[in-house]
Amino acid sequence: EDDQIVAEIMGRRFFPDLRAYKAWEGFHFARHEIRITEATDCYGAVVWPSALVLCYFLETNSKQYNLVDKNVIEIGAGTGLVSIVASLLGAFVTATDLPELLGNLQHNVLQNTKQKCKHQPCVKELSWGIDLEKNFPKSSCHFDYIMAADVVYHHPFLDELLQTFDHLCNNDTVILWAMKFRLENENRFVDRFQTLFDLEMISNFPSLNIALYKAMRKGRMKA
Repeated sequence: EDDQIVAEIMGRRFFPDLRAYKAWEGFHFARHEIRITEATDCYGAVVWPSALVLCYFLETNSKQYNLVDKNVIEIGAGTGLVSIVASLLGAFVTATDLPELLGNLQHNVLQNTKQKCKHQPCVKELSWGIDLEKNFPKSSCHFDYIMAADVVYHHPFLDELLQTFDHLCNNDTVILWAMKFRLENENRFVDRFQTLFDLEMISNFPSLNIALYKAMRKGRMKA
């Protein structure tokens, strides 16, 4: 079953028949052809398999997780694929990442959503743990969903990442987080994450070493 679903997920990716002036990859999600421009000189500007897993889940579970008119923020949006798919599924999306990634992110989001979405998504800078209240004040920012794909890897900002999840998450916010398991040190983040949030694995793909989680604030999952 794992192999069959993984083949379906990876089958959503296609490549141009001819070499284009600018390298891009294509994806089929939410009844649209999505073209993503990557930047191979930048770690955050490449489409990783975790993003495909999350996009596939959003599309195939659109009744249970209805995104129409929902307020969604993606942290570590990278190329913007997850944000684009969420937008095509009807959400109002804020795609965030580091300042040096925003140009490529904005290009991809605009190219794939203009005049195709109910709500035009916005792109905004978010450096984990920095100026969170200033840029995303709790009094006015309410997100129905926080989405993240492959944000936990070998980097020195895991404390700031957890702080960012904590700041953006309200009592009724749902976190959808796709994670590729790598080194034990990074995997410990899951234990730390569970000090603040209830965590449920909703999909698991051993052949990709990727798990998809749903999370909410402690005590809110059943409520």
